Amino acid sequence: MVSISGSKKLKRQMAPMFWGITRKDKRFVVTVRPGGHKKDHSIPSAVFVRDTLKLATTLREAKSVIYGGKVKVDGITRKSLHHGIGLMDVVELQGVPEIYRLVPKDLTVLKPITINASEKTKKLLKVTKKVTIKGKKTQIGFHDGRNLISDAKVSVGDTCVVQVPETKILDIVKLEKGAQVIVTSGVNAGKMGKIAEMREGTFVLPKRALIDIDERQIEVPSDSIMAVGKDKPVIQIQ
Repeated sequence: MVSISGSKKLKRQMAPMFWGITRKDKRFVVTVRPGGHKKDHSIPSAVFVRDTLKLATTLREAKSVIYGGKVKVDGITRKSLHHGIGLMDVVELQGVPEIYRLVPKDLTVLKPITINASEKTKKLLKVTKKVTIKGKKTQIGFHDGRNLISDAKVSVGDTCVVQVPETKILDIVKLEKGAQVIVTSGVNAGKMGKIAEMREGTFVLPKRALIDIDERQIEVPSDSIMAVGKDKPVIQIQ
């Protein structure tokens, strides 16, 4: 029978740079299976444990950690080697005191930072879609694949501060003039700045934001930024 979920392995030379793997090693490496995060914007849990954090030296050791239920992502135990860990995910490992959050940093799409234990239940989720369903209820879709039926007054592009794993909205950060944002992809990944102006999309151009970063202004598509606060980030992302 043919698998409908894609290959379980990937050639090392084709793996994203932010995985942190060595290039001159075994020909193949485990890859991300379909899930909440996009394949090219997430790290498989086995690679995260072995290569990104370097808490294991071999895939066998990484398997032991993951299959043993020692890895939690957003408060939920994940036992798949191929589970994609992506933007703003919070990772805990049994026996390891540090708690990690994946954020854009140092021009890298994803990089783990150590956060305080008091923040491990908080996560930033960008609203990517909003639809009306049966009963005239509103369903909100987030960047990590979550969906939530809520009456919250949000628009596509806004960011919700959510309590995980319950997915309870605690606060909303609007994507508007004056908001603090972080660039999540492209050559400016990890840069933070304040929105000086929002520009509506046209037939040939997407919706854009003019951002003040390091005493200069850059124009970035709204899909490549995430609102993180008004005057400062609402949670730790650096």
